[in-house]
Amino acid sequence: MRIGVLGAARIVKSALIDPARTVDGVEVVAIAARDEDRARRYAARHGIGHVHPSYQALLADPVVNAVYIPLPAALHAPWTIAAIEAGKHVLCEKPFASNTAAAERVAEAAASSDSVVMEAYHSHHHPLQARLREIIASGELGRITSARATFCAPVPPGRDIRWDLALGGGGLLDVGYYPVRQLRDLFGPAPEVTGARAWERGGVDRLVTATLRFESGVEGRIVSSIWSRHLIGATLEVTGTDGRMRVSWPYHPQIRGRIRVRGRHGNRVEAADRRSTYAFQLEAFRDGDDRGTGPAEAVAQMRTLDAIYTAAGMSARP
Repeated sequence: MRIGVLGAARIVKSALIDPARTVDGVEVVAIAARDEDRARRYAARHGIGHVHPSYQALLADPVVNAVYIPLPAALHAPWTIAAIEAGKHVLCEKPFASNTAAAERVAEAAASSDSVVMEAYHSHHHPLQARLREIIASGELGRITSARATFCAPVPPGRDIRWDLALGGGGLLDVGYYPVRQLRDLFGPAPEVTGARAWERGGVDRLVTATLRFESGVEGRIVSSIWSRHLIGATLEVTGTDGRMRVSWPYHPQIRGRIRVRGRHGNRVEAADRRSTYAFQLEAFRDGDDRGTGPAEAVAQMRTLDAIYTAAGMSARP
Protein backbone atom coordinates (compact mmCIF):
# COMPACT_ATOMS: atom_id res chain seq x y z
CA MET A 1 0.00 0.00 0.00
CA ARG A 2 1.53 3.29 -1.16
CA ILE A 3 -0.05 6.16 0.75
CA GLY A 4 -0.20 9.84 -0.17
CA VAL A 5 -1.09 12.45 2.44
CA LEU A 6 -3.42 15.40 1.81
CA GLY A 7 -2.17 18.03 4.23
CA ALA A 8 0.84 18.52 6.49
CA ALA A 9 -1.11 18.40 9.76
CA ARG A 10 0.50 17.67 13.14
CA ILE A 11 -1.49 14.44 13.53
CA VAL A 12 0.18 12.86 10.47
CA LYS A 13 3.34 11.88 12.35
CA SER A 14 1.67 9.91 15.16
CA ALA A 15 -1.29 8.65 13.12
CA LEU A 16 0.55 7.53 9.99
CA ILE A 17 4.28 8.13 9.66
CA ASP A 18 5.38 6.49 12.91
CA PRO A 19 3.13 3.41 12.62
CA ALA A 20 4.03 2.98 8.93
CA ARG A 21 7.60 2.31 10.07
CA THR A 22 6.40 -0.72 12.03
CA VAL A 23 3.62 -2.10 9.80
CA ASP A 24 4.68 -4.35 6.94
CA GLY A 25 3.42 -3.64 3.43
CA VAL A 26 2.80 0.08 3.94
CA GLU A 27 4.82 3.03 2.66
CA VAL A 28 4.13 6.78 2.84
CA VAL A 29 5.28 7.92 -0.60
CA ALA A 30 3.88 11.41 -1.23
CA ILE A 31 2.43 14.51 0.36
CA ALA A 32 0.68 17.70 -0.74
CA ALA A 33 -0.33 20.78 1.20
CA ARG A 34 -1.91 24.17 0.47
CA ASP A 35 1.56 25.63 0.88
CA GLU A 36 4.00 23.65 -1.26
CA ASP A 37 7.00 24.93 0.68
CA ARG A 38 5.46 23.66 3.90
CA ALA A 39 4.90 20.28 2.27
CA ARG A 40 8.54 20.18 1.17
CA ARG A 41 9.78 20.95 4.67
CA TYR A 42 7.47 18.30 6.11
CA ALA A 43 8.60 15.72 3.56
CA ALA A 44 12.26 16.43 4.25
CA ARG A 45 11.74 16.14 8.00
CA HIS A 46 9.88 12.82 7.79
CA GLY A 47 11.49 11.12 4.81
CA ILE A 48 8.56 11.34 2.38
CA GLY A 49 9.90 10.87 -1.13
CA HIS A 50 7.64 13.00 -3.30
CA VAL A 51 5.93 16.37 -2.90
CA HIS A 52 3.01 17.33 -5.15
CA PRO A 53 2.08 20.95 -5.88
CA SER A 54 -1.60 20.36 -5.11
CA TYR A 55 -4.07 17.85 -3.71
CA GLN A 56 -5.38 17.23 -7.21
CA ALA A 57 -1.90 16.40 -8.47
CA LEU A 58 -1.39 13.89 -5.69
CA LEU A 59 -4.71 12.19 -6.48
CA ALA A 60 -3.64 11.92 -10.13
CA ASP A 61 -0.38 10.15 -9.20
CA PRO A 62 -0.61 6.51 -10.38
CA VAL A 63 2.03 5.43 -7.85
CA VAL A 64 -0.26 6.43 -4.97
CA ASN A 65 -2.97 3.83 -4.40
CA ALA A 66 -4.28 5.09 -1.05
CA VAL A 67 -4.62 8.44 0.68
CA TYR A 68 -4.76 9.64 4.26
CA ILE A 69 -6.85 12.77 4.86
CA PRO A 70 -6.03 14.77 8.03
CA LEU A 71 -7.67 18.02 6.86
CA PRO A 72 -10.17 20.09 8.91
CA ALA A 73 -13.55 18.38 9.34
CA ALA A 74 -15.38 20.59 6.83
CA LEU A 75 -12.95 19.48 4.10
CA HIS A 76 -13.20 15.74 4.77
CA ALA A 77 -16.23 15.02 2.59
CA PRO A 78 -15.18 16.80 -0.62
CA TRP A 79 -11.64 15.41 -0.59
CA THR A 80 -12.71 11.91 0.38
CA ILE A 81 -15.15 11.90 -2.53
CA ALA A 82 -12.44 13.26 -4.86
CA ALA A 83 -10.08 10.50 -3.73
CA ILE A 84 -12.73 7.83 -4.29
CA GLU A 85 -13.38 9.18 -7.77
CA ALA A 86 -9.63 9.01 -8.43
CA GLY A 87 -9.73 5.29 -7.59
CA LYS A 88 -7.83 5.54 -4.29
CA HIS A 89 -8.43 3.76 -1.01
CA VAL A 90 -9.14 6.32 1.70
CA LEU A 91 -8.35 6.62 5.40
CA CYS A 92 -10.11 9.82 6.49
CA GLU A 93 -9.57 11.32 9.91
CA LYS A 94 -12.54 11.34 12.21
CA PRO A 95 -15.08 12.81 12.04
CA PHE A 96 -15.94 11.45 8.59
CA ALA A 97 -17.49 14.82 7.72
CA SER A 98 -18.71 17.92 9.50
CA ASN A 99 -22.40 16.92 9.44
CA THR A 100 -24.69 13.99 8.65
CA ALA A 101 -25.68 15.10 5.15
CA ALA A 102 -22.04 15.35 4.08
CA ALA A 103 -21.23 11.97 5.64
CA GLU A 104 -24.12 10.41 3.72
CA ARG A 105 -22.74 11.78 0.45
CA VAL A 106 -19.38 10.17 1.19
CA ALA A 107 -21.06 6.86 2.02
CA GLU A 108 -22.93 6.95 -1.29
CA ALA A 109 -19.70 7.56 -3.19
CA ALA A 110 -17.96 4.74 -1.33
CA ALA A 111 -20.82 2.31 -2.02
CA SER A 112 -20.50 2.88 -5.76
CA SER A 113 -16.75 2.22 -5.81
CA ASP A 114 -14.30 -0.61 -5.16
CA SER A 115 -12.27 1.53 -2.76
CA VAL A 116 -11.75 0.75 0.91
CA VAL A 117 -13.05 3.84 2.71
CA MET A 118 -12.39 3.99 6.44
CA GLU A 119 -12.96 6.59 9.12
CA ALA A 120 -9.82 6.91 11.24
CA TYR A 121 -11.43 6.10 14.58
CA HIS A 122 -8.21 4.46 15.68
CA SER A 123 -9.37 3.52 19.20
CA HIS A 124 -11.74 0.92 17.77
CA HIS A 125 -8.89 -1.29 16.59
CA HIS A 126 -7.05 -1.55 19.92
CA PRO A 127 -7.52 -4.78 21.96
CA LEU A 128 -8.72 -2.71 24.91
CA GLN A 129 -12.09 -2.19 23.22
CA ALA A 130 -12.71 -5.92 22.83
CA ARG A 131 -11.69 -6.42 26.46
CA LEU A 132 -14.22 -3.85 27.66
CA ARG A 133 -16.97 -5.67 25.78
CA GLU A 134 -15.85 -8.98 27.30
CA ILE A 135 -16.01 -7.63 30.84
CA ILE A 136 -19.48 -6.16 30.32
CA ALA A 137 -20.76 -9.36 28.65
CA SER A 138 -19.33 -11.57 31.41
CA GLY A 139 -21.93 -10.34 33.88
CA GLU A 140 -19.45 -9.63 36.66
CA LEU A 141 -20.76 -6.06 36.87
CA GLY A 142 -24.35 -7.29 36.89
CA ARG A 143 -26.92 -5.44 34.80
CA ILE A 144 -25.42 -2.25 33.44
CA THR A 145 -27.38 0.79 34.55
CA SER A 146 -25.25 3.78 33.60
CA ALA A 147 -22.02 4.88 31.99
CA ARG A 148 -20.05 8.12 31.82
CA ALA A 149 -17.37 8.95 29.25
CA THR A 150 -15.29 12.11 29.15
CA PHE A 151 -12.54 13.67 27.09
CA CYS A 152 -11.10 17.07 27.97
CA ALA A 153 -8.06 18.59 26.29
CA PRO A 154 -6.73 22.16 26.53
CA VAL A 155 -7.01 24.05 23.24
CA PRO A 156 -6.73 27.74 24.16
CA PRO A 157 -8.86 30.06 22.00
CA GLY A 158 -6.88 31.43 19.11
CA ARG A 159 -5.81 30.45 15.61
CA ASP A 160 -6.23 26.69 16.04
CA ILE A 161 -8.66 25.35 13.40
CA ARG A 162 -10.83 23.90 16.15
CA TRP A 163 -11.95 27.47 16.88
CA ASP A 164 -12.97 28.07 13.26
CA LEU A 165 -16.68 27.40 12.78
CA ALA A 166 -16.42 27.42 8.98
CA LEU A 167 -13.92 24.55 9.13
CA GLY A 168 -16.16 22.42 11.34
CA GLY A 169 -14.67 23.67 14.59
CA GLY A 170 -15.70 22.82 18.12
CA GLY A 171 -14.93 20.26 20.75
CA LEU A 172 -17.72 17.81 19.97
CA LEU A 173 -16.36 16.99 16.51
CA ASP A 174 -12.85 16.69 17.96
CA VAL A 175 -12.35 15.27 21.46
CA GLY A 176 -16.10 14.81 21.95
CA TYR A 177 -16.21 12.30 19.13
CA TYR A 178 -14.49 9.73 21.36
CA PRO A 179 -16.80 9.51 24.40
CA VAL A 180 -19.89 9.49 22.18
CA ARG A 181 -18.48 6.72 20.02
CA GLN A 182 -17.25 4.79 23.07
CA LEU A 183 -20.72 4.59 24.58
CA ARG A 184 -22.35 3.81 21.23
CA ASP A 185 -19.94 0.96 20.57
CA LEU A 186 -20.55 -0.56 24.01
CA PHE A 187 -24.28 -0.05 24.47
CA GLY A 188 -25.99 0.45 21.11
CA PRO A 189 -25.64 2.33 17.83
CA ALA A 190 -28.66 4.62 17.97
CA PRO A 191 -29.19 6.20 21.40
CA GLU A 192 -31.80 8.83 22.08
CA VAL A 193 -30.29 12.16 23.05
CA THR A 194 -32.42 13.12 26.07
CA GLY A 195 -30.58 16.31 26.95
CA ALA A 196 -27.52 18.37 26.12
CA ARG A 197 -25.93 21.68 27.06
CA ALA A 198 -23.20 23.63 25.28
CA TRP A 199 -20.96 26.47 26.33
CA GLU A 200 -19.94 28.45 23.24
CA ARG A 201 -17.39 30.96 22.07
CA GLY A 202 -18.14 32.59 18.73
CA GLY A 203 -20.55 29.82 17.75
CA VAL A 204 -17.95 27.15 18.55
CA ASP A 205 -18.63 24.70 21.39
CA ARG A 206 -15.85 24.71 23.96
CA LEU A 207 -17.72 22.47 26.43
CA VAL A 208 -20.61 20.08 25.82
CA THR A 209 -22.40 17.72 28.17
CA ALA A 210 -25.09 15.33 26.99
CA THR A 211 -27.27 12.50 28.23
CA LEU A 212 -27.96 9.48 26.02
CA ARG A 213 -30.62 6.83 26.57
CA PHE A 214 -29.87 3.42 25.06
CA GLU A 215 -32.46 0.82 24.08
CA SER A 216 -31.09 -1.52 26.75
CA GLY A 217 -32.01 1.03 29.44
CA VAL A 218 -28.45 2.20 30.05
CA GLU A 219 -28.19 5.93 30.69
CA GLY A 220 -25.02 7.43 29.29
CA ARG A 221 -23.42 10.78 29.98
CA ILE A 222 -20.66 12.41 27.97
CA VAL A 223 -18.42 15.40 28.61
CA SER A 224 -16.47 17.05 25.77
CA SER A 225 -14.18 19.99 26.43
CA ILE A 226 -11.49 21.90 24.60
CA TRP A 227 -11.50 24.82 27.06
CA SER A 228 -12.99 24.53 30.55
CA ARG A 229 -11.97 24.31 34.21
CA HIS A 230 -11.19 20.63 33.75
CA LEU A 231 -8.29 21.03 31.35
CA ILE A 232 -7.23 17.47 30.58
CA GLY A 233 -8.46 13.93 31.11
CA ALA A 234 -10.04 10.95 29.39
CA THR A 235 -12.12 8.45 31.33
CA LEU A 236 -14.83 5.83 31.07
CA GLU A 237 -16.91 4.63 34.01
CA VAL A 238 -19.46 1.83 33.70
CA THR A 239 -21.79 1.07 36.61
CA GLY A 240 -23.80 -2.11 37.08
CA THR A 241 -25.99 -3.61 39.77
CA ASP A 242 -23.04 -5.68 41.06
CA GLY A 243 -19.99 -3.58 40.37
CA ARG A 244 -18.19 -0.81 38.59
CA MET A 245 -15.49 -0.51 35.94
CA ARG A 246 -13.27 2.53 35.57
CA VAL A 247 -10.98 3.01 32.57
CA SER A 248 -8.25 5.62 32.23
CA TRP A 249 -7.30 6.86 28.76
CA PRO A 250 -9.69 4.50 26.95
CA TYR A 251 -9.26 6.27 23.59
CA HIS A 252 -5.44 6.30 23.63
CA PRO A 253 -4.73 3.29 25.87
CA GLN A 254 -1.11 3.10 24.73
CA ILE A 255 -0.41 6.18 26.87
CA ARG A 256 -1.26 4.80 30.30
CA GLY A 257 -4.52 2.93 29.91
CA ARG A 258 -5.81 0.97 32.90
CA ILE A 259 -8.99 -1.00 33.55
CA ARG A 260 -10.04 -1.06 37.21
CA VAL A 261 -12.83 -3.50 38.02
CA ARG A 262 -14.74 -3.90 41.26
CA GLY A 263 -17.27 -6.67 40.72
CA ARG A 264 -18.58 -10.06 41.72
CA HIS A 265 -15.13 -11.61 41.55
CA GLY A 266 -13.34 -8.98 43.62
CA ASN A 267 -11.13 -6.07 42.63
CA ARG A 268 -8.40 -6.01 40.01
CA VAL A 269 -6.45 -3.75 37.68
CA GLU A 270 -5.61 -4.62 34.09
CA ALA A 271 -3.00 -2.73 32.06
CA ALA A 272 -3.71 -2.00 28.41
CA ASP A 273 -1.52 -3.13 25.52
CA ARG A 274 1.05 -0.36 24.94
CA ARG A 275 1.12 -0.81 21.17
CA SER A 276 -0.28 2.23 19.42
CA THR A 277 -3.92 2.36 18.38
CA TYR A 278 -2.68 3.87 15.12
CA ALA A 279 -0.56 0.81 14.33
CA PHE A 280 -3.56 -1.48 14.78
CA GLN A 281 -5.61 0.88 12.60
CA LEU A 282 -3.02 0.96 9.83
CA GLU A 283 -2.91 -2.84 9.74
CA ALA A 284 -6.69 -2.92 9.35
CA PHE A 285 -6.55 -0.35 6.55
CA ARG A 286 -3.80 -2.26 4.78
CA ASP A 287 -5.87 -5.45 5.02
CA GLY A 288 -9.08 -3.76 3.84
CA ASP A 289 -10.77 -4.56 7.15
CA ASP A 290 -13.20 -1.70 7.70
CA ARG A 291 -15.42 -3.58 10.16
CA GLY A 292 -16.59 -1.07 12.73
CA THR A 293 -15.04 1.97 11.02
CA GLY A 294 -16.65 1.91 7.58
CA PRO A 295 -18.99 4.50 6.06
CA ALA A 296 -22.16 3.12 7.68
CA GLU A 297 -20.71 3.42 11.19
CA ALA A 298 -19.39 6.90 10.40
CA VAL A 299 -22.82 8.10 9.25
CA ALA A 300 -24.49 6.69 12.38
CA GLN A 301 -21.96 8.50 14.55
CA MET A 302 -22.60 11.80 12.77
CA ARG A 303 -26.34 11.42 13.33
CA THR A 304 -25.79 11.20 17.07
CA LEU A 305 -23.35 14.13 17.09
CA ASP A 306 -25.81 16.29 15.13
CA ALA A 307 -28.60 15.26 17.52
CA ILE A 308 -26.47 16.44 20.45
CA TYR A 309 -25.91 19.80 18.75
CA THR A 310 -29.65 20.14 18.18
CA ALA A 311 -30.50 19.20 21.77
CA ALA A 312 -27.97 21.80 22.97
CA GLY A 313 -29.65 24.52 20.88
CA MET A 314 -26.92 24.66 18.27
CA SER A 315 -26.94 23.83 14.58
CA ALA A 316 -24.95 21.13 12.84
CA ARG A 317 -21.50 22.25 11.75
CA PRO A 318 -21.32 23.77 8.24
